Amino acid sequence: MARPEYLTTLCYLERGDSYLMMHRISKKKDINKDKWIGVGGHFEEGESPEECIKREILEETGYDIPLDEIEYRAVITFISDKGDYELMSLFTAKAPEGEPIPCDEGVFEWVPKEKVPSLNIWEGDKIFFRELDRSREFFSLKMRYDKEDKLIEAVLNGRNIL
Repeated sequence: MARPEYLTTLCYLERGDSYLMMHRISKKKDINKDKWIGVGGHFEEGESPEECIKREILEETGYDIPLDEIEYRAVITFISDKGDYELMSLFTAKAPEGEPIPCDEGVFEWVPKEKVPSLNIWEGDKIFFRELDRSREFFSLKMRYDKEDKLIEAVLNGRNIL
């Protein structure tokens, strides 16, 4: 059985032409320190990807989004020459009315989709944002980073794209 610490979820909540982005500035020890990402986190024992992301959305934003309104979009494999490995389930969902609750992991902001690539995001995230925008089809993306966090490999649906 895969260890839950390697299994994660991430969801980009949409409202109009914007994504709810979290600026990760709150935690001292955070692999995503100063980056902009969506909401999500690690699986708890026995959770499916859908159960994990539903729980994470509720914990981080206060939004209780029904499972059938959360769309499973991709599986992303992250490998780092630092020795890190992560298998992430990527989702999108329409955000309900109202603003998210404060989160102890960062600060939320609604960001127009066309401005997201100019934020301080991981280089590989630009690839999956492009895919989310381009198609509704499920995809698989493998990304490998070197010890300095530079993207050195990207494989989309089995094809090397770097």
